[in-house]
Amino acid sequence: MRRIIIYYSQGGTTDLIAKTLAKNLNADLVRIHDLKNREGFKNRLLASINAFRETKTDIVPAHVDLTHYDTIYFGTPTWNGNPTPAILTIIDRCDLRAKDVVLFATMDANRGDSNIGRLEEKVKLRGARVIETFTIPTKGKDTEKLVRDTEAIIDMKDLKMY
Repeated sequence: MRRIIIYYSQGGTTDLIAKTLAKNLNADLVRIHDLKNREGFKNRLLASINAFRETKTDIVPAHVDLTHYDTIYFGTPTWNGNPTPAILTIIDRCDLRAKDVVLFATMDANRGDSNIGRLEEKVKLRGARVIETFTIPTKGKDTEKLVRDTEAIIDMKDLKMY
């Protein structure tokens, strides 16, 4: 069974979660990079608006070949209760027909469930079957705590099974 984790991370927290998942699940890892500048107050405000509107963005890599993967993980931070434009863009470019998908979101505050709900709608429209979802609250947690929380979710949700 081959797994791949496709994710976007701006500040590094989602990157840490994705790398922890990949290490524990023996999964390949693809980080999506948004080519728009998302730093600074003005750009972050525009990023939240783009997330709310589900505006597409220029990303690298532009496409990911999922032909040889059985299970695909998509991960994203939560921006104003929504998935990031970068992760929405890559999902819209993927052939997810007959693929099993696991969705995860990181969040400083609440509203990660609305993020996951929207991701679930998007991947199902692309033909995927969502087999598991989870959110990871990150506010005030150090690296070690985030790794422990991720490993606990792996065990609790029995993610090694997929």
